[in-house]
Amino acid sequence: MSTVAEIKAAIDKLSPRERCQLNALLRGWEEDNWDRRMASDAEPGGKLDKLRQTAEADAQAGRLRDFPEPGAA
Repeated sequence: MSTVAEIKAAIDKLSPRERCQLNALLRGWEEDNWDRRMASDAEPGGKLDKLRQTAEADAQAGRLRDFPEPGAA
């Protein structure tokens, strides 16, 4: 079993109890380096902080637009 589709198919065959066990396993999965880095970057003063500040300033100034813009190709 090596593809997401195969894993999904296998999950569909699990009993409710087995699904609960799998859910508990996945929820307890430790964060990896990427998860920790993203959390750190999202903190105030982190690498994403300037993006957040810019977005907040744009929102306060009324410069937000729908995404994607209507009619955009």
